[in-house]
Amino acid sequence: MPAAPLPPDELDRLSLLDALKLLDTPPEPVFDRVTRLASRLLGVPIALFSLVDADRQWFKSRVGLDAPETPREHAFCAHAIGMSEPLVVNDASLDPRFSDNPLVKDAPNVRFYAGVPIRTTAGLAIGTLCAIDSRPRELSQDQAEVLDDLAAILTKEVQSRERMAVARDHLERSSDVLGASEARFRTIFDIASVGIALVAPDGGWISVNKALCDIVGYTEEELWGLTFQQITHPDDISRDVDQLQALARGDIAQHQMEKRYIRKDGSTVWINLNVSPKRNAQGRVEYNVAVIKDIDAQKRAQQDIGALNTDLERRVAERTAELQEANRLLLDAAERQRVAEQELRAREAEIRSVVENANDAYIGLDEAGIVTAWNRQAEETFGWSRAEALGRALEELIIPPEFHERHRNGMQRYLSTRTATVVDQRLELPAVRRDGSTLTVEVRIRALEVNGRIMFSAFLHDITERKQEQAKREYESRHDMLTGLLNRRALMESVPLAQARAGRSGKTVGMLFIDLDGFKAVNDSQGHEAGDILLGVIAERLRQGVRKTDSVFRLSGDEFTVLLEDMADTFDDAHTVAEKLISSISEPVELPGRAVRVRASIGIALDVAGAGAVRHPDELLKEADGFMYRAKKAGRGRVCSAKYPC
Repeated sequence: MPAAPLPPDELDRLSLLDALKLLDTPPEPVFDRVTRLASRLLGVPIALFSLVDADRQWFKSRVGLDAPETPREHAFCAHAIGMSEPLVVNDASLDPRFSDNPLVKDAPNVRFYAGVPIRTTAGLAIGTLCAIDSRPRELSQDQAEVLDDLAAILTKEVQSRERMAVARDHLERSSDVLGASEARFRTIFDIASVGIALVAPDGGWISVNKALCDIVGYTEEELWGLTFQQITHPDDISRDVDQLQALARGDIAQHQMEKRYIRKDGSTVWINLNVSPKRNAQGRVEYNVAVIKDIDAQKRAQQDIGALNTDLERRVAERTAELQEANRLLLDAAERQRVAEQELRAREAEIRSVVENANDAYIGLDEAGIVTAWNRQAEETFGWSRAEALGRALEELIIPPEFHERHRNGMQRYLSTRTATVVDQRLELPAVRRDGSTLTVEVRIRALEVNGRIMFSAFLHDITERKQEQAKREYESRHDMLTGLLNRRALMESVPLAQARAGRSGKTVGMLFIDLDGFKAVNDSQGHEAGDILLGVIAERLRQGVRKTDSVFRLSGDEFTVLLEDMADTFDDAHTVAEKLISSISEPVELPGRAVRVRASIGIALDVAGAGAVRHPDELLKEADGFMYRAKKAGRGRVCSAKYPC
């Protein structure tokens, strides 16, 4: 069975797939509705939303299939993600790519397959929407269009989860220094993860970022034609207005509450609202700065309701008139300078507030790679104070020594070509703290040209603990915690890989099934603690008794297996190893209070390369287990196989 070629952007694809946080998550109605529709409209028993991970395909949504995942080497979808067009297989049993695939030869007996890649905004295929049938069939033009339309729904949902918050500042100012400040302010908004808006005292929107547009479902231009009261749930308006009035009077310094917005499609979304006023020299509120965080997932499930209409043209005309009036007022040079300086101070204060209160470390760099900004979270994450960090090269602070040259080359390449592998990407990179300890950070970098010079803004989030937990879970899922040996799941994964290697080399794969004789008596007489010590000693003897090319597994209790590779296609090599292990196991073991001796019975099964179809791991295990029981019946402490049947 030919393996699907890896996409050229595999590392970026896997990194983004991990960042989307869809893998190993509970079912969601938004995806389940699509797979149900695919099954019904196409008349197939199986419909899947499949995510192709590094070594598996995992089903975020499935209809007609119990298994939550399958190995990647068996996945039709692993082929589909590498194609620019949908993959359609009318009869898999006749297709050389899939005819010997376990999913074709055994349950679910795939014959027909049609899969459409689901892509991110950068064009990376993270998985597919696929339709499967156990009967050969052809996909009509109408059915192909249905599958494409349903895949587009999934793509839109994935891309909406992917996009970072984008903010833009629409207040135009004529001063060059104010323009630079607005550019920096706009860059901060572009990579903010929360909604941010400037709101007039009467409730009208002055400026909004993309994150807020994503939350409420309106474009910026559409929001300009609305007030916050118009998109606030009626039950929440009075409380919100009361708090804003108290804010305007100066009774409270800021306003924070949880409330509901009415989205453009008519559904409601819960948000956490934090409002701070911007006052003029007379103490009157000029506008309010609102920070909006989407907390709808914590409050309730999504609801499907009808859409709302807006008057976009009127609001555009009003906004144009406002800008014309502002330009007229700015004709006076002295007044323009005063307003520019006042707005500059306000914008700098806003930037400092956003950066300093960010949950991520924020670092600003000039085009020479020198640190120009370093917030409080950066101090906490990396151990350098702001005073120590400012004015120093970034590689002196957080970049591991082995990456210094790569960092400098990347900076030079971007400055000369404006192309880079890290700008405008969400990446996981190694970093180092002041004390020399290492960590892994999730990095988002944006580049902005201001007055002919490049400045870089980066948000970094410490994901070290998350990565360690992932590694720990992966280790525990494949290892026996008592002995440290690989477990049954690892055995089932290892056998097909060993068989593939044997098929290429023409060698034989062998399996030894080992059961301890006398272990139960030790466990019953001296207790489970002594039994655990005994199992640990036997496990170590098994490790020492096999070659580096062989693997030892603990199945359960006092049952072990050894997977032998690179063997000649006879039983003699396997018997030699088995006899050596029986001799080693039978040596006395010192336990607290006394020494004990156990023996072992071993059954052998071989899978000879070129002898026919590759045998399933369960078949090898069952055959080796059967010969082990023959060895026990023949007197224990023996080796039994098809060639030497005891």
